[in-house]
Amino acid sequence: MTAADWDKRDDFDVRFEWGAAGTVALALQARVMVVVDVLRFTTAVEAAVSRGAIVYPYRWRDRSAAAFASSVGAVLADESDPSRPSLSPSSLCRLGAGEAVVLPSPNGSTCAALADEAGTAVVASCLRNASAVAGWLNNSARPVGVIACGERRPDGSLRPCLEDLLGAGAVISRLRGSRSPEADSAAAVWEAALDHDVTTKLRECESGRELQAKGHGDDVAYAGEVGTSTVVPVLMGGRFTCAGEASDPT
Repeated sequence: MTAADWDKRDDFDVRFEWGAAGTVALALQARVMVVVDVLRFTTAVEAAVSRGAIVYPYRWRDRSAAAFASSVGAVLADESDPSRPSLSPSSLCRLGAGEAVVLPSPNGSTCAALADEAGTAVVASCLRNASAVAGWLNNSARPVGVIACGERRPDGSLRPCLEDLLGAGAVISRLRGSRSPEADSAAAVWEAALDHDVTTKLRECESGRELQAKGHGDDVAYAGEVGTSTVVPVLMGGRFTCAGEASDPT
């Protein structure tokens, strides 16, 4: 879809897309982008920011990540060392106010960075804080774009995943204004899921099973605590911090 095509799509207040390509397309119109990566990037951001910490998203897990962390005076997330911060929300709950961490992620960080580079305001949402994010955004300019980041297949292609569809639907269902058919469908999936145990769905979905097999069952449980957080992490100056009581992200 070209920029001209998107310019004609001015009839929806809330829109929904998948992954990095969807982020680039949606950023042509959206004033605010909501990034959703439930297992685990945006849940990790919520965990850190709720403690008053600062999160720098970073797109690449290579040597440049360490150099970037050093340049901003932050600790680089390290999955190999259980004593250090990582993408595990449990590890980030140990951070203190003012501490800074760089979180490389091929999905959540990448989508957040792409949206930021496009000049849109960026908010991190997960199941824990979707209600708070929607409440904050209901006073913002429209249109709002909601991105389910998805996972990656072994060949690098996008794997749409249940947890991010649920996370996107959770925030869309609470946003005021007209919805695109895609956004409306995501909200409907979330509303249907409320008749069941959301945490069980997270444990049994592909991403949840993968994390539990790696010993991260606590992260899956933490991610499934729906509506327990009032934190609204906003990306400004390349870093996520708490929006506080601000009423308009644009």
